[in-house]
Amino acid sequence: MKKIYFRSWFYFQTGYSQYFTFTLALLNMLTTTYYLVIAQNELGDKIFTSFSTYVVVSLIVGVPLLIFIGFVHMRRSQIYKSQQDVLQESWPYNYYLLPGIQKEVMAPLFRELLVLGRMSLSNEGITEQQSERLDDLVQKLKLLSTGGTLEMPKKFDRV
Repeated sequence: MKKIYFRSWFYFQTGYSQYFTFTLALLNMLTTTYYLVIAQNELGDKIFTSFSTYVVVSLIVGVPLLIFIGFVHMRRSQIYKSQQDVLQESWPYNYYLLPGIQKEVMAPLFRELLVLGRMSLSNEGITEQQSERLDDLVQKLKLLSTGGTLEMPKKFDRV
C-alpha cells in the first residue's frame, strides 16, 4: 500500500512537469511577449496584426527551430552525453539483474552454457537435471522469440 503513494507522487510530478507546466509556460511566453513587446512596438504591431497571427507564426517558426535545437542537444552536444553518464552511474540496476527476461531467461541460459561448455571440455556427460533446466530455458526463449511474454512475478526483488 505504501508503494501506491510513491507511485502516485511520481505520476503527479510527471503530469505536472511534463504537461501542465509546459502548456502553462508556453501560453505565458506567447501572451507576455505579444502584449508587452509586440503590441507596444509600432513595427511589431504592423507585422503581427493580432495575437492569433503571432501564435501561428511563432508555432510555424518555433516548432522546427526547437526540434533542431533538441536534435543538436541529443546528437551533437556534450551536454546530453554528460547527462546520460550521470544517470548511468547513479542507476542501481547496473549492478543487478533486471526482473523479467534478463533474470528469468538470459542469466540462467548463460550460466548453463558455461557449465555445459566446461563439461564438454572435460568430457563429462550431461545430467538429467541439467537437461531439464536447458529444456525449460529453450521453451522460455522460444516463447519470447515468437512474441510471447513471461508470466509477471507477483513481487519483484528490487523494483
